[in-house]
Amino acid sequence: MPRILDPFRFVLMVVAGWMNERQLQVIDYLREENRVLREQLGGRRVRLDDNQRRRLAVRAKALEAYRFRGIQAASFTFPNAYHSAL
Repeated sequence: MPRILDPFRFVLMVVAGWMNERQLQVIDYLREENRVLREQLGGRRVRLDDNQRRRLAVRAKALEAYRFRGIQAASFTFPNAYHSAL
């Protein structure tokens, strides 16, 4: 006998799916934006001051290294580089 979803669960699943799709679109946009900015920099290195480095470190520490698999992250944004900065 097939289970029938109650209306609340159905709406919850629809909203969760929509939010997931929206997040994927935002991530895709940010990746493309990073590609464009890297093209503009050429081969030059990104210079970060201490405050910028610290802000990135806080964000990177919140994430785990496994979340960066498959993402072509620049060396200045990889979380392992910032653990000692905190």
